[in-house]
Amino acid sequence: MKILFAPSEAKRSGGDHQKMQFCFNVDREAILQKYDDIVKHGSKEAILKLFGTKELLDIDIFHSPTLKAVRRYTGVAYEYFDYDSLHPLYQEFIDEHLIIFSNLFGPLCAKDLIPFYKLKQGEAVGDIKPEKLYAPFCKNLLQDEEILDLRAGYYEKFYKPNFSLKMKFIKNGKVVSHWAKAYRGKILRQIAENQIDSFKKLRDFSFEGLRLKEIISKKSEEIWVMEIEEH
Repeated sequence: MKILFAPSEAKRSGGDHQKMQFCFNVDREAILQKYDDIVKHGSKEAILKLFGTKELLDIDIFHSPTLKAVRRYTGVAYEYFDYDSLHPLYQEFIDEHLIIFSNLFGPLCAKDLIPFYKLKQGEAVGDIKPEKLYAPFCKNLLQDEEILDLRAGYYEKFYKPNFSLKMKFIKNGKVVSHWAKAYRGKILRQIAENQIDSFKKLRDFSFEGLRLKEIISKKSEEIWVMEIEEH
């Protein structure tokens, strides 16, 4: 089973390594060169639009230290997942089973090495739209795998599996939106700690603080409606 995850706007700076490293053989050269060119030679307005920030940042993706993708991102889901505090055995499980969909780099294995960068979700890099660049490659991604899709809906523009299991979170009868990120992180941690690597194991497992209320079956997906029981 592979687990699909979204990136985050928040990222850790610095790194432990120098060279970028990717598990998927995707042609990223054009978008990375375009990104680098805008950052180094574009107008202030163009750069801020690209970053989605109010201040300029010192970014050089080709000459910066790198970190594992799963450690680079530090948003809500990653905070609750807390990869760094996992036992090395569980970290290894995540390295092999988690796939993150980056707006700039496309599909990433958790262990892929990437530099610090900023790219606003949905923003084109010059005339290159990331979802259109990566979608053709992703079309046949993970053909023979069971897929747990914990991404936000936006990332289906990059890749929509032929069949996947998804989760929706409700509390007091209402769908949880922003804090769904936290529960995705909690679920990912429990999956890692219990080495859940198949739909069968997933269906046999009870997640802490959550109760499976309903299963909605569709042709291309199975949606688990999870009731939040935490106070």
